[in-house]
Amino acid sequence: MAVCQRLSGKVALVTGAASGIGAATARRLASEGALVVIGDLNHEGAGEVANDIGDAAFAVEFDAGDVDSVRQLVDTAVARFGRLDVLYNNAAFLALEHTSKDTNAVDIDFDIWDTTMRINLRGYLAGCKYAIPYMLEHGGGSIVMTASAQGRLGDRTHMAYAASKGAVMVLAKYVAAQYGKQGIRCNAVSPGLILTPAVNLMPADEREIYLSNTLMPRLGKPEDIAAAVAYLASDDAEFVTGTTLEVDGGLLAHQPTFSEVGRLLATGE
Repeated sequence: MAVCQRLSGKVALVTGAASGIGAATARRLASEGALVVIGDLNHEGAGEVANDIGDAAFAVEFDAGDVDSVRQLVDTAVARFGRLDVLYNNAAFLALEHTSKDTNAVDIDFDIWDTTMRINLRGYLAGCKYAIPYMLEHGGGSIVMTASAQGRLGDRTHMAYAASKGAVMVLAKYVAAQYGKQGIRCNAVSPGLILTPAVNLMPADEREIYLSNTLMPRLGKPEDIAAAVAYLASDDAEFVTGTTLEVDGGLLAHQPTFSEVGRLLATGE
């Protein structure tokens, strides 16, 4: 399928782009004509993605939990390509040894909470803080942030991660409200279960539970989120701001009893 050149002449910065959703999005934005800066703590992985894309991409090592590193990433992107039109805040702290300790209000360590907020939320604020002045120099731009279905509803674990993603959705609204009149749009995308390398480690029976609660016949792919980000980054979405686009296959669009009732109907119990 041919991809239109909606982003021709634009410069995009994608964080957390060494793999998964970020890598797929970097490739999609480049395929639509953008010059793409690929930021990630994993510099080798970011470099591989950049090499796959070619001359339209450039990899930069950075730490989303360090605001000076975020500032340097943004400055490097502009120094490399001369401007910044699109920022995709996507980096997140997903190390298994960390997420396994992201539990409940009684048992969670404050260090786990603080680290999650520093990377998943403050890192996104830092991206906005340093990118917006460059965008204003050229009349505006588009900022997209990765939220999560987990940020909308309560669950048994991953409380800090979910809270950070809920806050990201509000942060997007604030940036949209504060800079919309100056030509900057800000939105979030809210993925459901996406088959990234981290999710591939999930037990098969747990993935099946998610699939039974997804209204589409499959789970999500990184390319699904990439397509949504490309839309929000483009002029096709020039009247869309301050919103969260749910790209979850209908995961949160049904009654809580949906999957169990479906199982009963299928088995005749």
